[in-house]
Amino acid sequence: MAILKAENRRLTVRENNEKLWIEPWGKNALRVRATKLAEMPPECWALEEPVSHEAEIEITEQGATVRNGKIEASVTKAGKLTFRNQKGKILLEEFVRNRRDVSDPKCSALDVDAREFRPILGGDFSVTVRFESDPKEKLFGMGQYQQPLLDLKGCELELAHRNSQASVPFVLSSLGYGFLWNNPAIGSVTFGQNVTSWRSVSTKVIDYWITAGDTPAEIEEQYAAAVGTVPMMPDWAMGFWQCKLRYQTQEELLSVAREYKRRGLPISVIVVDFFHWPLEGEWRFDPQYWPDPDAMIRELREMGIQLMVSIWPTVDHKSKNYNVMKERGLLINVERGYPVALHCVDDTIHYDATNPEAREFVWNEVKKNYYEKGIRVFWLDEAEPEYSYYDFDNYRYYLGPNVQIGNIYPKCYAQTFYEGMTAEGQENVLNLLRCAWAGSQKYGALVWSGDIHSSFYSMRNQFAAGLHMGIAGIPWWTTDIGGFHGGDPRDEAFREAFARWFQYGAFCPVMRLHGDREPHSAPMSTVGGGRMASGGPNEVWAYGETVYEMCRKYMELRERLHPYISELMREAHEKGTPVMRPMFYEFPEDPACWEPLEQYMFGGKLLVAPVMEAGAREKAVYLPAGTWYDAETGKAYEGGGNVTVPAPMTEIPVFTNDPAMLAYFKA
Repeated sequence: MAILKAENRRLTVRENNEKLWIEPWGKNALRVRATKLAEMPPECWALEEPVSHEAEIEITEQGATVRNGKIEASVTKAGKLTFRNQKGKILLEEFVRNRRDVSDPKCSALDVDAREFRPILGGDFSVTVRFESDPKEKLFGMGQYQQPLLDLKGCELELAHRNSQASVPFVLSSLGYGFLWNNPAIGSVTFGQNVTSWRSVSTKVIDYWITAGDTPAEIEEQYAAAVGTVPMMPDWAMGFWQCKLRYQTQEELLSVAREYKRRGLPISVIVVDFFHWPLEGEWRFDPQYWPDPDAMIRELREMGIQLMVSIWPTVDHKSKNYNVMKERGLLINVERGYPVALHCVDDTIHYDATNPEAREFVWNEVKKNYYEKGIRVFWLDEAEPEYSYYDFDNYRYYLGPNVQIGNIYPKCYAQTFYEGMTAEGQENVLNLLRCAWAGSQKYGALVWSGDIHSSFYSMRNQFAAGLHMGIAGIPWWTTDIGGFHGGDPRDEAFREAFARWFQYGAFCPVMRLHGDREPHSAPMSTVGGGRMASGGPNEVWAYGETVYEMCRKYMELRERLHPYISELMREAHEKGTPVMRPMFYEFPEDPACWEPLEQYMFGGKLLVAPVMEAGAREKAVYLPAGTWYDAETGKAYEGGGNVTVPAPMTEIPVFTNDPAMLAYFKA
């Protein structure tokens, strides 16, 4: 039987060589750690140090309880954990099937433990943690996976990053709890009907955080307090962002910016994409194609446009920085084979963002070549980091082997730039990244959904991903409007998908147009930044007059909505509130809002129902109880059921429960 003690504000449980700690960690929340090592590992990982909370700890002959506000953990003398809310309702219970506690009605000869440590040669462990599963439970969050399901119950998810996949391991349950797997190791989770299993392939510790609340908003805010919130989004970022693959020269980019201004179209940001540099890892403009970036930046500023510049973490073996970074241990290491992690044009290896010295080195290069020219926003691409082959066991970082800590890389990548920019006195830092882990948001990470396909099928996946990312604590999220791979603006079928995506993009946290369009242009040369081809036109006037007028309408609407969007960004900054919210977030008492609806709330006052099917010209929308107004027509509807409304190709169904919002929709 276990030895139970109250010490250092926590309950400690010791049985054989396992140490288990249960302690208060923020409001209505507990952190649980277990290890078989001599000492409990000290890392906080995603968690910030908590505001002090004194838990009530009670030890009896049968076991012990730890109470912190609305959550209580009980542990039996046999070591089994159960979590309840303040009403005594079971939220989560360990899955145990053994004979150590005959008073447990689930006592079994199967000999399956809830906390399983399997030794790895050398001293660490692969671990599995099992919980009982309620088949009626609904689960949301976990970051960004390329699948269309809104309820994650029944899903198996890889706890690893890939291009277009961001593992952010926080899940919100309809039962009234939130759960963070506070471990950056590669692994997986299965939300089965019979058992929930969390796994790490290599680790020193089981580490998770759990909170209870009466509403999804309360749970989300407690989670945000534990891991951090985004800065306040700068005003300029709330408008329209223009990008394509890729503006090849300074003059080409300026000509596009001038054309937007000539047409009177609102534009906030324009982007210099990848391979504007001579070699990866040099982090500077290639002077052959960008001869006077200072003048370019000045002209854009005079037009009221921010310039965002692409950064890759990769370092070409021929780069001027490669040898010095290798000598100083600033690059990731491969455990076997030649030191190449990604081959795009040449052999490259990534800088080690988990190494503080590497972060400082890269920032100093960026500061010298970009920041001092006036660039204040960066596109931190390849943030997973992307590998040519996702052999996670073949890479080692400053903080440890990739299999053990690799999921923290995008957070450290964002940290590189956040710390550098704030040290220069910049406030409200925002940078665009292709990946995130829990806590990335506090470093100003705006995450986009990666190199996705240009299709309605892919758009459905992004619809789900955006809502899950918000629940996972990443409120700044966006997609490539129209998708990334493929799509020809001259093709009527693609024009329809683009139009629907553009409408949806107007009601995303950031409205950003990007894509690798057809037809491609040939590379400009065989040296430097000229070696990379470019995609076809991707400006709003490239899609025909009908789509162009639709784009103008929603770009102008986005501008008029600026005061409302600013309110949403303030909520995200102060409380961690998602900008895009599943229906249940605003209407948790309505059972229909927990169902997989093809609609969401953009803040608390706008209900958005994107059309995600080719040829659809009407849309079924569920309206919760109360009076709702069609934002396009002003027509009033009584909620509490479904309505079917027209959805011509140039309009997205939007409703509001606040008649004052209708003024924003009048041109």
